[in-house]
Amino acid sequence: MKNYAKTFKWMMLALIVISFVLLVIGFASGFEANDGAWTDVLLYWAYIMIGIALVATVVVGLWIGIKNDPKMLVKVGIGAAAAVVICLLAYLLAAGKPAMGMLTQPDASTLKLTDTILNLTYFVGVVAIVSIIVGEIRLAIINKK
Repeated sequence: MKNYAKTFKWMMLALIVISFVLLVIGFASGFEANDGAWTDVLLYWAYIMIGIALVATVVVGLWIGIKNDPKMLVKVGIGAAAAVVICLLAYLLAAGKPAMGMLTQPDASTLKLTDTILNLTYFVGVVAIVSIIVGEIRLAIINKK
């Protein structure tokens, strides 16, 4: 386990050094020079860093979870399948109607995707509100006993 900690430390240091070098080069050459090429480079690097963080979080979380409880993988699979079903349901319920008040309309696939994201936002908002209400009711019942 000690080698993993050392490896992660050196990888993190390398990513920080690369980030610092890109930032210094961007400031030295000017972010607006060459049609903002260094701005694009820094944005792509930020996307890469976010991707690395997400993958590392998921992979390390799964690895530790499976190591501690092998049945956890089944629970994660069920959760992922439920998320896919919810996204598919939101997609199927999306109307994809033309946007009101726009002179030039986006294509049909963009409208369908936008409506899907709105449906997912509505669903998550309702679930959050219901969770808060149910949680408070549950706490009130538990504290009353």
